[in-house]
Amino acid sequence: MREDSGVLTKEQSHVLTKEGTRLFIKEQAGELIKERSRGLIKEQSHMFMKDRAWVEINLQNLEHNVKVLQERLPQGCELMAVVKANAYGHGDVEIASYLNKIKVHSLAVATIEEGIALRQAGIRGEILILGYTAAEWAKELYQYQLTQTAVDVQHAQELNRYGKAIKIHLKIDTGMNRLGEDYRHVNAIASVFQCKGLKVTGMFSHMSVSDSREEGDIAFSYSQQEHFLTLIESLKERGIAVPKLHLQSSYGLMNYPDLRYGYARIGIALYGVYSTIPGKGQGLFNLRPVLALKSRVVLLKSIGEGESVGYGRAYQSEKETKLAVVSIGYADGYPRSLSGGNCEVLIRGYRAPIVGRICMDQLMVDVTGLPQVERGDTVTLIGRDGKEEIRAEELAQKAGTISNELLSRLGGRLSRRSCPIGKMGN
Repeated sequence: MREDSGVLTKEQSHVLTKEGTRLFIKEQAGELIKERSRGLIKEQSHMFMKDRAWVEINLQNLEHNVKVLQERLPQGCELMAVVKANAYGHGDVEIASYLNKIKVHSLAVATIEEGIALRQAGIRGEILILGYTAAEWAKELYQYQLTQTAVDVQHAQELNRYGKAIKIHLKIDTGMNRLGEDYRHVNAIASVFQCKGLKVTGMFSHMSVSDSREEGDIAFSYSQQEHFLTLIESLKERGIAVPKLHLQSSYGLMNYPDLRYGYARIGIALYGVYSTIPGKGQGLFNLRPVLALKSRVVLLKSIGEGESVGYGRAYQSEKETKLAVVSIGYADGYPRSLSGGNCEVLIRGYRAPIVGRICMDQLMVDVTGLPQVERGDTVTLIGRDGKEEIRAEELAQKAGTISNELLSRLGGRLSRRSCPIGKMGN
């Protein structure tokens, strides 16, 4: 197509999209870092009264979890902290900064944008991008010293064309059938180690059912381990110096602690949470939740028998009822599926049911019979209040999902602050 036609070619459009993304990152990075640096605000009374909804982060619990997990690692294995998806909703810059402070220097993210943001915030050590990054980003991978996952041999070859040594971890598919080169393609995998433009610093796979204790799933996990080992031995027979290896994630470490590799990729467990409510036979650790989700009562009102509440008149009172309107909704990441009496919150140490449909910015709670509820009272949606506690696993189960999704969807409208030691959930 002629250049003066006013219509972009496919190649021009691709370049423009990429350059636009680069420009956005460069222009927005400063504000992003400033915003996230402000995210963990030290607890002050006037700030508590200001925020409509917020996340509290307990860095003492994070450090405790790191120590517990490191104690479970086999000798020579390093903890790789997964801080993708804004550190599972906890705040990636703040969490990564504290991890650096306590000498955790191997991190993993999902995208190149996440990796660049961490580097521009001063985060040190290895940052592995677990997801796909197009080869057109090779300059940034090299510039920011990010380690890229090669999702298959073709991807590795594309990255190799940049001409400067890009660090990669080669992903191997041992049965999950997601990312990774098939473990049976030994010759193709071996060829990656001959690429002059790549520095292969790691190789890994992912166990798809390491959380399950069902007999068939355990057998499948062992088969994945065998496939990985078979490939490693085949590479060694070809005289290839095998790099650092990793296979375990959080549940891989819990349920298959005898595996001995260079890294263990720890995500959800780092934050003191399990993906689901733990069942029998799972190798549980002494972990502590790092996050609490809170809001406040902004309005109190009484309604009579037969009156309805919220959209769709989904709730109708059977008696005179006292309602509290709470300033958090599904736009903040609190699932709408928890509507209709399916879930509770904590106010003044008591459980109170959500009534009616959860709105975009508010939800309503039945506080009939609760003592002295007032405008401005703190409402705990995840966390502890007195003797009562609502865990992320409980909430996720009621929402029909896992805690990984629940936490990572907590929205950008929520402020994030560290809480004084010993005061989280009080």
